[in-house]
Amino acid sequence: MSFELRRHLRAGQVIPALPLALDRTRTWDESRQRAVIRYYCDAGAGGLAVGVHSTQFAIRDPKIGLYEPVLKLAAETTRTWLAPKSRDFVLIAGLCGRTAQARREARLATGLGYHAGLLSLGAWAGDPEDKILAHCRAIAREIPLIGFYLQNAVGGRVFSYRFWRSFTDIPQLVGIKIAPFNRYRTIDVVRAVLESGRDDVALYTGNDDNIIGDLLTPFTFGGRTRHIDGGLLGQWGVWTERAVTLLADIKRARAKSSLAAAWWDRNAALTDMNAAIFDAAHNFAGCLPGIHEVLRRQGLLRTTACLNPHETLSPGQSAEITRVTRAYPWLVDDGFVAANRSRWVE
Repeated sequence: MSFELRRHLRAGQVIPALPLALDRTRTWDESRQRAVIRYYCDAGAGGLAVGVHSTQFAIRDPKIGLYEPVLKLAAETTRTWLAPKSRDFVLIAGLCGRTAQARREARLATGLGYHAGLLSLGAWAGDPEDKILAHCRAIAREIPLIGFYLQNAVGGRVFSYRFWRSFTDIPQLVGIKIAPFNRYRTIDVVRAVLESGRDDVALYTGNDDNIIGDLLTPFTFGGRTRHIDGGLLGQWGVWTERAVTLLADIKRARAKSSLAAAWWDRNAALTDMNAAIFDAAHNFAGCLPGIHEVLRRQGLLRTTACLNPHETLSPGQSAEITRVTRAYPWLVDDGFVAANRSRWVE
């Protein structure tokens, strides 16, 4: 490892979740996949999550067979593109399935140079928590672990505070992505980490409905106060250059003794923007096409196509994306993309 993983994550990074680039025949578009990754690198992202929900879980289907090729291309592209710049960048592989599958994916990711694994527990919906913890410990022995609390609407389940407190005892744990879209459950995770005394475990928001609020809130438990360090987000897979600026502004705001009231207006604006892109009006049915649509409009992707032909923009979603783009220009990096797109697109 060319950098200290824990230090990098605790410093707070913008980590986009990589969308899958397809052409109009739903064939993997390697050229545009590289273009999107180069965009994230130049936008200032501190890492990339690959093989996660935004990359589409169906890439693991043997008939599609894209899990390894996508992870390999992402790793090679980031290393090549960032080589002249010589800066820290974390590669995070999404890990799914029961123990045997997740272990295979972890070993593959490690072999490709990935630094950590984001562990999905979607395949453990009906299992007792102790059995799930044993699974997590097994995978942590293969790769540094990032936990993942996923919202129910897209396949997550509810875990107890006791689960998260035990989870923090895993020595190889380097971070947790908190994305239950629920304040009570978010606090369970933060409280578990603080009460464990684990200052070396990074906290990352995935709560797209409260991104700025998560990052600005000081949480105090067990005599310790922490902020959520950064974001590992599908939302930050679009307009990423603005997200990098936003996180830097938030870090400066956190260092002050008082917080400007304007931050809560910004929090509402970003939540409104996310509602359009992630299609909250239709229970997130169009979240992946929504991400693709922004990148398509910017000329980075050719199409909004997903592997599932039924996964398309919802009625009215395109108009909503247009509305929020016009309403919040300070969150949009279209000019940055237009000025650099020719360097990224082959």
